Amino acid sequence: MRKDKKQLIGDEIGDEQIKLFLNFEPVDATSPSLHKLIKAYRGLRVDDFARFLVFFKEAGYAFDGKDEHGNDFIALIRDQRNAPEYIDLIQQAQA
Repeated sequence: MRKDKKQLIGDEIGDEQIKLFLNFEPVDATSPSLHKLIKAYRGLRVDDFARFLVFFKEAGYAFDGKDEHGNDFIALIRDQRNAPEYIDLIQQAQA
């Protein structure tokens, strides 16, 4: 594959499918907003995650949600391989 081409795995997903990630609710002390971010992070490609953040923000969810240990989204994913792209998106959305 040429370097200027981005590999796409799977079909494009629509806005309604992305918005489904707003429906997830935690079963522990994790804040609902953090739980939704984590689910979307695990289930969406980076471009789709960027689209999700628009819906997340429009729905009025906060980016500063924490889990039962006081960790926010960035703290939870910081050491993962693809984290920098997602962290950049979160920081841009918070601005």
